[in-house]
Amino acid sequence: MPIGTSFPSLGISLLKGGSTTPLERERASLLNGLRYRGISERVVYAIGAVRREDFVPQSLRDSAYRDQPLPIGKGQTISAPHMVAIMCEILRVEPQSRVLEIGTGSGYHAAVLAQLAGEGTIYTIDRFEGLVENARKLLPANVVPLVGDGSLGLPEYAPFDRILVTCSAPEIPSPLLEQLKEGGRMVLPLGKGLQELFLVRKNNVIEKEAHGAVAFVLLVGKYGFPDM
Repeated sequence: MPIGTSFPSLGISLLKGGSTTPLERERASLLNGLRYRGISERVVYAIGAVRREDFVPQSLRDSAYRDQPLPIGKGQTISAPHMVAIMCEILRVEPQSRVLEIGTGSGYHAAVLAQLAGEGTIYTIDRFEGLVENARKLLPANVVPLVGDGSLGLPEYAPFDRILVTCSAPEIPSPLLEQLKEGGRMVLPLGKGLQELFLVRKNNVIEKEAHGAVAFVLLVGKYGFPDM
């Protein structure tokens, strides 16, 4: 969609002569870039509905709509928007889905998932209490942020229609497979030095589908990597 188009539902207008801020222009450019990558309009809308600048440190606010990961403290990052979009596209979150996210981080990805799930519920878990508390202040009511070992999942809230892991594991954590519904989908990166993004389907048997090389922080926990 070319510059000069208006996005009334997202509060963005780039009509000639319109008053827009640099962040609004960068945001619209980012959304156009996602469309050119072939991301569905539903996922583009969900990303456009979440203010990424609210989920990055104040010192990086002006970089919020650059399509790159940004540091958020504790050695963690907020993923690049195109990677958030790709993972959401593969995950195929439906309205009213019950979703588990491993790796809350800033809360940005959970906020996008919440848009896609509508009246569904997003459970998100992270081992860093400070990050979870910061995210809690920003996330909508249908997101439940919790502190704990993400590699164990959340058996008390299972089963889940969808599971998203935003940190790389050595292999698919068995508790997450157990907590995934039959017919459910899980998206996660696997590997340490060389990582690859996988879609995992649970349909009586476990099916894995590779979706390319990626770079994520490591999943630390009982079914992840040891804490260095």
